[in-house]
Amino acid sequence: MSRKYKFQNPDGLYFVSFATVYWLDIFVRDQCFDLVIQSLNFCRKEKGMEIYAYCIMTSHIHLIFRSKDSNPSKLLKEFKTYTSKKLQQAISDNPQESRREWLLWMMERAGLKNSNVKNRQFWQQNNKPIELWSATVIDQKVDYIHQNPVEAGFVLEPEYWKYSSAADYAGRKGILDIDYV
Repeated sequence: MSRKYKFQNPDGLYFVSFATVYWLDIFVRDQCFDLVIQSLNFCRKEKGMEIYAYCIMTSHIHLIFRSKDSNPSKLLKEFKTYTSKKLQQAISDNPQESRREWLLWMMERAGLKNSNVKNRQFWQQNNKPIELWSATVIDQKVDYIHQNPVEAGFVLEPEYWKYSSAADYAGRKGILDIDYV
């Protein structure tokens, strides 16, 4: 992995995006969205994750965060490891998931191609962290995150996407407490 894709400043504010393997549309059911929200909430309350903006799309997540413990790489790795296991289990245990066998097969296929994975792989391994170093860059990334569901055609206004911090920035209460930039 290139040096530019690592967390260089342990105390920095970072923009990260990470996607499911093969860009699988996993987040189409409330159960999967809710698992991610619960995990982010846990990381915020118990692991020192400061969350400034987020958006959960059908196949990927955008996040602006900082690690209070000065270890953003470890924090993000723990989040991705935990959610990977929980989401795979939720898919496996859901008899109403019509794509269950196919999704698990695709994750297994991705895992076979990666020597770091023992069974199935849920998330792509890269995060491409970008340190946010100015108010202008922060505003650009927050806007990018919140416009993602609009650009995808899911909503007309950013604050209408339930799984995003856009409502908070529009003066309403979202489903996850955030820290404001």
